[in-house]
Amino acid sequence: MDTKLSSRKIPLALKLGLPFAAAAVLATACSSGGSNNSPSGSGSAAAGGSSSATTVDVRTGSGATFLTDSSGRSLYLFKSDTGTTSTCSGGCAAAWPPLIAKGTPTAGTGATASDLGTIARSDGTKQVSYAGHPLYYFSGDSAAGQTNGEGVNGFGALWYLVAPTGQQITSLSASSASQSSNSGSYGNGY
Repeated sequence: MDTKLSSRKIPLALKLGLPFAAAAVLATACSSGGSNNSPSGSGSAAAGGSSSATTVDVRTGSGATFLTDSSGRSLYLFKSDTGTTSTCSGGCAAAWPPLIAKGTPTAGTGATASDLGTIARSDGTKQVSYAGHPLYYFSGDSAAGQTNGEGVNGFGALWYLVAPTGQQITSLSASSASQSSNSGSYGNGY
């Protein structure tokens, strides 16, 4: 009788274990739709919006005209980047998420299409670049039009908004000096 009982336990254990294993696999598959490294809630094409391509637009606010994504989220350049190579990964990319290309990037109102491009990141994703500068969000910006990352010194170099000409914007940096010194959670290195 022990033989019958033990043989019934194995199939019963399998029957109970398979649904849990299947649920775990399904949950993992659903949550691993790919990392786009853009801030949550940004509503941008890079964050999985309905747009077929990532669009770079231009916005005027905070006393300057600068690049944004299609949702109005500010885009930054990192002075540590060399040429078209991003030097921001790991903790840096968590604080300064790269603008990941969804399709071929397009120029919105005020942006120059010939300045748009992509670079290959070390993780194999394509990051949008403008006038040779890889573009990033700032995790400290929680809404469209915010420019809290302007002039911040983090991860070994300064971060600036990008003008439609492709140049860094430093005119806001003086007002951002207090943010620079208080950017502790955004790090000063890897």
